[in-house]
Amino acid sequence: MGKTIAITNQKGGVGKTTTAISLAASLAVLEYKTLLIDADPQANATSGIGFDPKNIQTSIYECLIDDAKPRNVILQTTTPHLDLLPAHIDLVGAEIEMINLPNREKMMRRVVDKIRDDYDFIIIDCSPSLGLITINALTASDSVIIPVQCEYFALEGLGKLLNTIKIVQSNLNPNLDIEGILLTMFDIRLRLSKQVVEEVKTHFQQLVFDTIINRNTRLSEAPSFGKSIIMHDASSTGAVNYLNFARELLQKNDMTGMKNADKKISISDNDE
Repeated sequence: MGKTIAITNQKGGVGKTTTAISLAASLAVLEYKTLLIDADPQANATSGIGFDPKNIQTSIYECLIDDAKPRNVILQTTTPHLDLLPAHIDLVGAEIEMINLPNREKMMRRVVDKIRDDYDFIIIDCSPSLGLITINALTASDSVIIPVQCEYFALEGLGKLLNTIKIVQSNLNPNLDIEGILLTMFDIRLRLSKQVVEEVKTHFQQLVFDTIINRNTRLSEAPSFGKSIIMHDASSTGAVNYLNFARELLQKNDMTGMKNADKKISISDNDE
C-alpha cells in the first residue's frame, strides 16, 4: 500500500508546486513508483510536468464529480516510474458542486483508495487555499508536507493551516500526520534567510526537515520547459536539494537501508 502525502500551504509563492513535482520526480528517479495528483485548478503541476491543461480531456475533476475511474485518467510522464493524475480549470467548479453531496470531504479519499496499491508514493499538489478540495486532499492523505519560504512573513498563516490540520485529524482523518516543514527559497547570501531558518527551527524543532531547498535559477526555469528539475538539469543545486530531500523522506519512513552518512549528495556546482 502506497503512502499518500499532501503538499500544502495556503500562502502562495512558497514553492508548493515545485516541491510536489520535484519530490515526485526524485522518488521516481530513485525507482519508487510514484503518482503525482494535481489538485489545484491552476493545473501548474500538470503543465510543469509536460502536459498542456487545455488538451486534457479527463482529469481529477471527472474522478471526483463523475466517478470516472482514475486508472483511465492517469497519464504516463517522460520520467520512468512517474505518473500524473492531471487537473483542468474545471476543478474550480468542483467545490461548488461538492457542497451538497454526502461525505463531501471524503471524495478524494475514494479516488485515492482505488489506486493506492498501485504506487509506492502518491503526492498531492494542493491549491493555495484551505477550501474543500484541500480538505479532501488532507482527508485522503497519510501525511502532509508544508513548504515554508525563507523570506519575510514566512510564518504568516502557518497557524491557521496547522489549526485546519488539527480539525481534519479530529473529525475526518485521525491518521493524518505532519510529515514535516520544508524550508524553501533559501538564499545563502541573505542574513534574512538564515534568520528565518533559525526562527522556524526554534518554533517547530523536530518537525523541520534537515534538507533546505536553495533558491536556484534552474529550479525556477524548469516548469517553462515542462520538465521537473531532475529531467531539466540533474546536476543543478535544485535537483541535488530535492534528491536529498527524497532520500531524507525515505530515511524518515524507514524505506531505505542507507546509512545517515550516505543520505545526502554533495553539491559540486555553484549555479544560482
